[in-house]
Amino acid sequence: MKYFGEGLSESHKELNSIIRKKDKIEESKTLFLDIHKKLHLSNISKEGGNEVDQLFADLETWEYSVMPTSKDETIAWVVWHIARIEDLTMGILVAEGEQLFNEDWKQRMKAPITDSGNALDDNGIINLSKSLVIEELLRYRSAVGMRTRQIVSDLQPGDMVRKVTPQAIEKIRLEGGVTDEEDSKWLLDYWCGKDVAGLLLMPPTRHMMLHINDCFKWKEAIRAKKKLYLV
Repeated sequence: MKYFGEGLSESHKELNSIIRKKDKIEESKTLFLDIHKKLHLSNISKEGGNEVDQLFADLETWEYSVMPTSKDETIAWVVWHIARIEDLTMGILVAEGEQLFNEDWKQRMKAPITDSGNALDDNGIINLSKSLVIEELLRYRSAVGMRTRQIVSDLQPGDMVRKVTPQAIEKIRLEGGVTDEEDSKWLLDYWCGKDVAGLLLMPPTRHMMLHINDCFKWKEAIRAKKKLYLV
């Protein structure tokens, strides 16, 4: 069931149809930025409030670390996960530069891990969720979002079909963006086969659409259910 993002799937399909066409570079960038701003707090685009603002506006701290059912994660885990993956893929793979995450951000967020959290079991997800300073986590995600917008704005026509380099993939591994566990390190194999367009179509757009929809669903469930799986 869809809880969030009316029209975003259709916009994403349109982006997919034009993103590798050199004569559509500016149109592609504009469409990407329009989708992207709806997946972040509105402070990244300095425009009016949006659905993501509504999601987080009245969430209490404890609600970020609730796992409604055994098949779910937590809202805090999702925010961490999508922010880390956007940071790694946009900063290192697309821009061929650095990630924003560093020791200062780690300390500010009180993050017990540096990777995307893909391989965490239920207890690990709960531990991460309860450890994180939510206000700093949200600031980190917004900083990543703003940096992504600058990276995409600076892309040139030939960049969309530029392949990810092995050196950039290795940089993510060396900097702890993934772990050696199977449920984490598969990301490197997945990303190494992508071009810039392929990356833009997943981590900072489609990937976030799916996870944010889950957050809306969980928020509703947390407030409606009498019995929750893990709190």
